[in-house]
Amino acid sequence: MKYILLIHHDEAYFASLSEAERQALYAEYRSLREQLTAAGNWVAGDQLLPTSAGSSVKVRDGKAVVTGGPFAESREQVGGYFMIEARDLDEAVSIAARIPSARTGTIEVRPVVPSVVPAAAR
Repeated sequence: MKYILLIHHDEAYFASLSEAERQALYAEYRSLREQLTAAGNWVAGDQLLPTSAGSSVKVRDGKAVVTGGPFAESREQVGGYFMIEARDLDEAVSIAARIPSARTGTIEVRPVVPSVVPAAAR
């Protein structure tokens, strides 16, 4: 089953890291990605730019309303994601606990609803 692991962290904390600390963290992420790829768990993943680079979109009365930044103010922001394959929730949680940002932030583990592909599209 596929799971998305949403990596929530404090952008201010991440910004306060020295370049050496940031590079060490990136090295941990690369190592984990290599391990997950070798084990057949890795599907996809990326780091996201800070929330200040994002936009929130909603449609009201048929018109799109776009605002800059995140949807909601919170102490932690989504900084990236891993999409993984796991046998079950226990394995997904075990992988989430290995993500470096779990030490200072929160990893949200969400099962992905399987896509149903129409027979004609196969």
